[in-house]
Amino acid sequence: MRRTLFIALTGLFLLSSLSLLAAYPEKTVTIICPWAAGGGTDRLARFLADQLQKEFGVPFVVVNKTGGGGAVGHGAGAYAKPDGYTLTLVTLEIATMHWMGLTPITYENFEYIIQLNQDPSAVIVRADAPWNSVTELLVDIALHPGKYKFSGSAAGTIWDLARIGMLHAVGIPPDYVIWVPTKGAAPSIVELLGGHVDVITCSLPEAASQIEAGKLKALAIMADKRDPRFPDVPTLKELGINWSAGTWRGLAAPKGTPKEIINILYEKCLKIANSKEFKDFMNKNGFGIQIRNPEEFYNFVKEQDSVWKEILKLGGYLK
Repeated sequence: MRRTLFIALTGLFLLSSLSLLAAYPEKTVTIICPWAAGGGTDRLARFLADQLQKEFGVPFVVVNKTGGGGAVGHGAGAYAKPDGYTLTLVTLEIATMHWMGLTPITYENFEYIIQLNQDPSAVIVRADAPWNSVTELLVDIALHPGKYKFSGSAAGTIWDLARIGMLHAVGIPPDYVIWVPTKGAAPSIVELLGGHVDVITCSLPEAASQIEAGKLKALAIMADKRDPRFPDVPTLKELGINWSAGTWRGLAAPKGTPKEIINILYEKCLKIANSKEFKDFMNKNGFGIQIRNPEEFYNFVKEQDSVWKEILKLGGYLK
């Protein structure tokens, strides 16, 4: 009797769960953006929300939760109820923030749905700079410690860490150049054009207009392959320097979100990622397209967590 009752109740529970999953989503879904409105992550979040709303027929709304260098938004997403109704557009910072003591949140606090974007760093100088290759630049740095100034973003952020990794890859100590912190790529470009710094590391699209105008030149990108939008810019790996680095973005859910919901979201997101609308949007905004499925995305973030820990140590940001 008890066994029969148990089986019946189990069956009802499974039917109820399947019914809920079949109906997902039944109400508004929130996508948390850990960065300010108007920025690249926000623009991608809003495009994705609009497309998912069309796919599912229920509202997908973006909520910006900023502060703490991304810690506030990522924390809100990680601690949300794992029911599929709160998602987060996670960024590279989940692989660096906890190492720097900004948050206890790590990559393990999320279930990964899909990676959509990856933008490699570039090495950019003024058009009249004496270097015509990144090799020439690095040799000059090695011969003249402390002479040259780099910029691109705040200290300890991705473009700073990208240059630390590049220097380390060729055996040059990070302190052989001076890092001039700024609030981002745009003010760094101003510093470079004004002659206040010698080199910047940031994504190619961020400096595209100045490069196209002939005011700046890109010596290399830190990627596995060339950017088709900038076919004349070689990768570091082509030049024998085993280093790639850049920022990235993707959609994730709180740890414990049912796998069935993750799969439903992944299928819809993959459909969006394969659409002409998505490709046009990414190209218009200068975003690199990098698609990884849930397992690939998780493994990638796990690897990133280890990589950036070591780079932070090299830069003196960790003991």
